[in-house]
Amino acid sequence: MKPADKRLLVRFEGVTTREAASALTNGTVWGDQGKLPDPGPGVSYAYELVGMQVVDPAGKVYGIVAEVVFIVDQPLLMLEGPEGRLLPCQPPFLKNLDAAARVITLDLPPGFDEL
Repeated sequence: MKPADKRLLVRFEGVTTREAASALTNGTVWGDQGKLPDPGPGVSYAYELVGMQVVDPAGKVYGIVAEVVFIVDQPLLMLEGPEGRLLPCQPPFLKNLDAAARVITLDLPPGFDEL
């Protein structure tokens, strides 16, 4: 495994051609969380956000994170529920991520949460 731009380049045993690697594109990779490097201060892995509560600065609950979706390298929080609401999860909207309390605070523009 080595850095490649903003991603990691990973080799898998038994995958020796571009065609074989291409067949794995957008697949799911399972790994040992204990072997992941510390992402650094103020940074979290996307999987760590799943299950966190999302609130506004006043404490109003938007919902619980079901999945983190990346569109054009921008993280969006997909909330649990039949609508599968997507909320932005980057500055200037992301105000605080309290990993210990498992709470993400977003400050969205007025009316955004009604879309």
